[in-house]
Amino acid sequence: MDNSELELIVITGLSGAGRTQAMQSLEDQGFFCVDNLPPTFLVKFADLCAQSRGKVSKAAIVCDLRGGEFFSSLSEALSNLEKEGFHLQVLFLDASDETLIRRYKESRRRHPLSPQGRVLDGIQAERQQLEDLRIRADTIIDTSDLSSQQLRSQVAELFGKTQGLGQMAVSVISFGFKYGIPLDADLVMDVRFLPNPFYIQTLRPLTGEHTLVQDYVFGNTMAQEFMEKYLALLEFILPNYVKEGKTHLVIGIGCTGGQHRSVAIAERVGQFLTERQYAISVKHRDAAKNQKGGTAR
Repeated sequence: MDNSELELIVITGLSGAGRTQAMQSLEDQGFFCVDNLPPTFLVKFADLCAQSRGKVSKAAIVCDLRGGEFFSSLSEALSNLEKEGFHLQVLFLDASDETLIRRYKESRRRHPLSPQGRVLDGIQAERQQLEDLRIRADTIIDTSDLSSQQLRSQVAELFGKTQGLGQMAVSVISFGFKYGIPLDADLVMDVRFLPNPFYIQTLRPLTGEHTLVQDYVFGNTMAQEFMEKYLALLEFILPNYVKEGKTHLVIGIGCTGGQHRSVAIAERVGQFLTERQYAISVKHRDAAKNQKGGTAR
């Protein structure tokens, strides 16, 4: 087997962000998985897989801070894998500090970088150590709002049998700026300049998935001109991301509360990209959070 024929995924990221669930999902997809492999053995492991005469065609390895002093060599190991022509993807799992603290409290575990101190101190130290890897990652998944099953499904969607080499999956996420920008967003579009359906009494309880809201959002020349230009931009830049080897792109579209405008735009973007044969998932992170509330959307 040629090195480029081996599909190799390195899973890393913050402790508590879901690396184990991601690995289990890939294992269900037929990947040969190894947990906590020291980075110094990565190249040797990949060579063994490539020499297996087709017995191992796709493999996933979890590398994290449990590797201790060996973990610092991960960036060098990734560079060596690329030099040897392996088809390598780096999956980085992230989550908000609040989410990670809650998960640690629920599990009653200590953070590996702060075994005797505050969990938050360990999380912040780990973020700093992993910053270069996060920048280098091909795919970043923010697991803050995902259950274990949702994370496993998303990983399967990205790396399962339907995701072939050279394809790019696109996740379109609507959100509310009042709840924060998605951690894993590659591109962020702020659509708060569009007229707000929240101020129309009959539209206030609805979301942007409803036809009436969509008709209102797109019912003016400014919105129509914006969509024409924004879709043209996406049509231009996405093929260039594919050429650069990117396998997953997260497009975040935000309005004030994530209920009306961002949802309507995200639906339209998802439809547009689906028609152009991209593997699309559209998610509305905040659409149902404050439908009964009184704060502007």
